[in-house]
Amino acid sequence: MGMNAVYRGPEDCPSVIPVFPLPGALLLPRGQIPLNIFEPRYLAMVDEALKGERIIGMVQPDADGDGSSHFPKLYHVGCAGRLTQFAETGDGRYLITLVGVARFRIAEEVSASTLYRQCRVDFTPYRDDFVARAGENEVDRLGVVKALRDFVEAADVRVDWKGIEEAPNEALVNALCMMSPFGVREKQALLEAQDLKTRAEVLIALTEIELARGTNGSETPLQ
Repeated sequence: MGMNAVYRGPEDCPSVIPVFPLPGALLLPRGQIPLNIFEPRYLAMVDEALKGERIIGMVQPDADGDGSSHFPKLYHVGCAGRLTQFAETGDGRYLITLVGVARFRIAEEVSASTLYRQCRVDFTPYRDDFVARAGENEVDRLGVVKALRDFVEAADVRVDWKGIEEAPNEALVNALCMMSPFGVREKQALLEAQDLKTRAEVLIALTEIELARGTNGSETPLQ
């Protein structure tokens, strides 16, 4: 679709996309993730993305799967992001920002001559991702804010409460999920949650589990 593409549904998205395996990196629809690109294969991936659809699929390596550190097995669900900001550094790195478009399920990895990996993906299971603020009214906002308050108190961090009060439910839930200090499996659970309501419930549950773990043990909560 090119530089000024508007992705309104699965039919607007490319069926084969480059994927960037990165553990702990969670991208959700309409969320933003800054990335520091320095490996040659991913510099090449960004170069190609800039020439075409500007779409890159963020996907986590499956820690329980087979594969090598260079070619890890991937989780089956990721999120496509549109490359919206790009800057070069003086030492050969790219600083980019992706904005989440929609989640996808990997149908298969395609053999490609590129240095980076490419997958054939299906966006249709996540058609609602293309609709901004879908399901916001079902979110337990009070529960989300309470979990955040408990975390802030336990971890002694500063939070922009005014910004949180003003944020719509989708932006609030997705931003908190993306910023959360959970591990790969927990981040994947947040990604694969069926809808915004379920994602908020998973976020609350994970936060409560981590807080309890920190309270009952010697660990610092959510570290």
